[in-house]
Amino acid sequence: MNHTSHAFLTATNAGHPPNYERIKDEYEVSGLGEPQGSASVRTTVINMPREVSVPDHVVWSLFNALFMNFCCLGFIAYAYSVKSRDRKMVGDVTGAQAYASTAKCLNISALVFSILMVVITIIAVVCIV
Repeated sequence: MNHTSHAFLTATNAGHPPNYERIKDEYEVSGLGEPQGSASVRTTVINMPREVSVPDHVVWSLFNALFMNFCCLGFIAYAYSVKSRDRKMVGDVTGAQAYASTAKCLNISALVFSILMVVITIIAVVCIV
């Protein structure tokens, strides 16, 4: 089979290139002003909320859970941090802020109590020796 393409030539355009014309009415962009040919124009405004950065304190909670886990406060803070991150991924900013606030308080408590225990232990060892 021969699949070569043949140009369709008629007697009117044989030997001459096709005549291309620009259609001005449909494709030109009019200047600023009211739209032409429409009775009413409806606009829709969509307010996109900007990305709210909610700190979830996962790294701090993990550090406290591994090294300063006074009465398991670091582990509980880590659980709340993970919940905060989950809420943030779902899009619940209010829930993420609530869990992050709880995780922050637990992290501060774990850090303070752990440092106090280390200081008290050092003072007790020095006093005994």
